[in-house]
Amino acid sequence: MNRETVSKTEAFIKQKFNEAAYLSAHPEARDYRLEHTYRVANIGRMIAREEGFDETETIVACLLHDVSYCEEFGENGWREHGRRAAAIARPFLRELGFPEDRINDICYGIAIHVDDEAGFPGERTAFALTVGDADNIDRFDVYRIHEILAKDAFLEKDFAEKLDYSEKRLARLNELREMPMGTKTAERIWRERLGFYIEFFEKLLLQLKSSETIVD
Repeated sequence: MNRETVSKTEAFIKQKFNEAAYLSAHPEARDYRLEHTYRVANIGRMIAREEGFDETETIVACLLHDVSYCEEFGENGWREHGRRAAAIARPFLRELGFPEDRINDICYGIAIHVDDEAGFPGERTAFALTVGDADNIDRFDVYRIHEILAKDAFLEKDFAEKLDYSEKRLARLNELREMPMGTKTAERIWRERLGFYIEFFEKLLLQLKSSETIVD
């Protein structure tokens, strides 16, 4: 890993987030976005190591994947934020001295990570797909269980609502578990993460059911 290149990218993303009007007014959102960015970069690095990708390129791509959160989102802002991030990232990558072919692959991965559309020509390489894979994998980890339960006000629900919520969450997790990834490494990590989530909600559901009757 080229530590200097990564450090410059870290400084760039922090500067963009710190300069953003919305994120400056909502420091909790800024902190969350930066923390998520680092987690995605670390997941990307894990995939790069096992798949033989360039670690520096992968880390840089993942660090930049949400840089467009420095902008105010319009009507389609969330859907467009991958493409906007790629547009912001491209001149910065040139400043870092990456070759044009690698810049395009990095930007293509950033651009497609939201809705699988880049808006410019590129190839769906395993490397490019890793940006979106790492982003998706971060949605399912220990901290995210706490976060989603808090966000959905789980403790404020009545018993029947808790039961329904847990059953629906478990069904959706089982649907997602076999979602294809761009690499074998990403697939392994994804299924490990989803397996942990499924086990948690299975145990939660059993505990809930054990709270109202004698279970078989």
